[in-house]
Amino acid sequence: MTNFLGAAYLWVKAAHVIFMVFWMAGLFILPRYLVHHQEGLDDAAERPRWVAREAKLRAMILTPALVAVWLLGLALAANAGLFDGQPGLGWLHAKLLFVLLLTGYHGWAVGYTKKLAAGRPTLASSRLRMLNEVPALLLAVIVALAVVKPF
Repeated sequence: MTNFLGAAYLWVKAAHVIFMVFWMAGLFILPRYLVHHQEGLDDAAERPRWVAREAKLRAMILTPALVAVWLLGLALAANAGLFDGQPGLGWLHAKLLFVLLLTGYHGWAVGYTKKLAAGRPTLASSRLRMLNEVPALLLAVIVALAVVKPF
């Protein structure tokens, strides 16, 4: 399937990057929402607002962008020959591993929004603040692997 995208390759790559930016923007703001929501759990007037904000973020940005990133990314990986056993794609295997980790983080964060909506926080706000940095660190590694292609 190598080079099956042909002339559409650059458009697919551009769309992949655009949706990655949307996904990362959502993953950068969601943990901050979690901190503010958790710290305001005692405020009965604010709680429904945080629940609604988080639900809209999930429905309008996070989930659609995640699906688009994965579909377009798999098309690009197939175009690069990942599924044909092309040599020299170690960087792509590593990148996929880190994207899987980021997807897992996404799943955890979405699950935590639902725990907060039910009023059942399980982490300290200080721990949530530390977890805010996970998407940025994973994104840095993913971008470095995609641009540098070190192995």
